[in-house]
Amino acid sequence: MEIWKPHVTVAAVVEEDGRFLLVEEETPEGVRFNQPAGHLDEGESLLAACSRETLEETAYEFVPTELIGVYQWPRPQGDLTYLRFAFAGKVGARDTARRLDAGILRAVWMTPAEIEACRERHRSPLVGQCVRDFLAGQRFSLEVIRHYG
Repeated sequence: MEIWKPHVTVAAVVEEDGRFLLVEEETPEGVRFNQPAGHLDEGESLLAACSRETLEETAYEFVPTELIGVYQWPRPQGDLTYLRFAFAGKVGARDTARRLDAGILRAVWMTPAEIEACRERHRSPLVGQCVRDFLAGQRFSLEVIRHYG
């Protein structure tokens, strides 16, 4: 008997001067927009995964400072369920020499209105929801997360 497991992911909600950092990426459904996001690796903390994924996908350093929320999303195809931990934080320097992960076309800064205007090109409904929750001021202390490892 196979045990069902959700896909645990992290996402960075990076805001600077009223714009949010997104990635434009190739997916099986076509080119889509997403937050810098990815899967939690074995033995990795949620915070380390979020920093790593942001660097790999955007070439920006990122330090999570607050949890925005935890989101459970079963894909409409019924094949996968994602459990996303979305973090706000501080963006640092960009490594202009760094190559972005395979499948990432570019990192782009967008206003909330621009993000909303391209909703049909979002990787999932979590993209817009995380931005809306951030703008609404939803934040939780990182003390709610415990990593033993």
